[in-house]
Amino acid sequence: MRTIDVTALLDGARFNTFHARVLFWCALIIIFDGYDLVIYGVVLPSLMAEWGLSSIQAGALGSCALVGMMLGALFFGSLSDRIGRRKTIMICVTLFSSVTALNGMAQSPEAFALCRFIAGLGIGGVMPNVVALMNEYAPRKSRSTLVALMFSGYSLGGMLSAGLGMVLIPQWGWQAVFYVALIPLLALPFLIRQLPESMDFLLRTSQTVKAQALLKQVAPSYVPSESDQLSHAVAKGTSVSIAKLFRDGRKLSTFMLWLAFFCCLLMVYALSSWLPKLMTAAGYGLNSSLAFLVVLNVGAIIGAVAGGWLGDRIGIAKVLFAYFSCGALALSLLALKAPLPVLYFLIAIAGACTIGTQILANACTVQFYPPEVRATGLGWAMGVGRTGAIIGPILGGVLQASSLPLQANFLIFAIPGLVGAVAVLVFLIQNTLNRRIVSPKQVVLQ
Repeated sequence: MRTIDVTALLDGARFNTFHARVLFWCALIIIFDGYDLVIYGVVLPSLMAEWGLSSIQAGALGSCALVGMMLGALFFGSLSDRIGRRKTIMICVTLFSSVTALNGMAQSPEAFALCRFIAGLGIGGVMPNVVALMNEYAPRKSRSTLVALMFSGYSLGGMLSAGLGMVLIPQWGWQAVFYVALIPLLALPFLIRQLPESMDFLLRTSQTVKAQALLKQVAPSYVPSESDQLSHAVAKGTSVSIAKLFRDGRKLSTFMLWLAFFCCLLMVYALSSWLPKLMTAAGYGLNSSLAFLVVLNVGAIIGAVAGGWLGDRIGIAKVLFAYFSCGALALSLLALKAPLPVLYFLIAIAGACTIGTQILANACTVQFYPPEVRATGLGWAMGVGRTGAIIGPILGGVLQASSLPLQANFLIFAIPGLVGAVAVLVFLIQNTLNRRIVSPKQVVLQ
């Protein structure tokens, strides 16, 4: 009888077609997840004009999806640790794709808000699960890079949303961009066949044969045998409890992660929801204003991939601290009047250090918690952080209604970046004191 160290096999595997397949499908899900979320910022100027919404009403309407995301992250993140990530992901994709398409048929702000809330449940639920799944199967030496690359699909979805908005809204109206959300439903049969189940879940539920088959795909050199004893960090029948997030010296670190998520998501959704409107109010045309949204997401992709690459070498939490600090600086500099090329550059940096920071925070969180509560830990961090996401559009609406100068808006948006940097610094110090962090080759959180 052989004892197979599953964790070592997964960590030491070389990137192959199996990893590429997981990366492709998880990234595709995140692309449309990002598309469905950023779409509100794209249609906001049109909605305000058609329905006569005030800035505060528009901000509240934008928060409906975010309330759904908060509840979805809390519920589906914990549920997946019980029923499996694969089933949960399918449920969430079906939910957010179908309801977002229905959103295009809304005839009133109330119907629009209801659809956004229900779609938000699926959007918020799918994020922690695809991040946890990608993190689980990614080889250790490239884990942060692959998770960041996968989650960059969020920014691609934002760019797709803005780009289609430029083309479709002038000719077909704001409703047209919502119907594009049906595409993931067409891909669902392929997703069901090709997306693997969580290895942690299979071993906890004693599905040894399925686990061996997946291990063979992850590491082709492994030859399964009926006598194999699969050894893993998670024992069979291990219970999943939210209380585990606070055990073994993780209490302060968990709270600091929640605070960092709150600050980051506040900045992300304040900018995503109001950047086109702010720029329109500043005198830029609709297409030019949407171009700023594209630049924001291009910066996010570059920042996330670069941050993931650095995280695999110097520690993901150190990079996270630097990104929060740079994001606050970039938003502060946007408070100064600058030529258009400089403005584009600063918005790209802001995208890299807000949306990009959120992507890195996801990778940091799933690497911090033990496997049996990985999706639960990320789900709760995202769920609690969604309070910041909810406040972001409302704050933008209040600032817009206050008729403050454009520069003052960006200066206020920079404050959460400073708070987030402090939270990550405390997280780093706490983990150093707890001796959780050793060398970059062993633990990537340092």
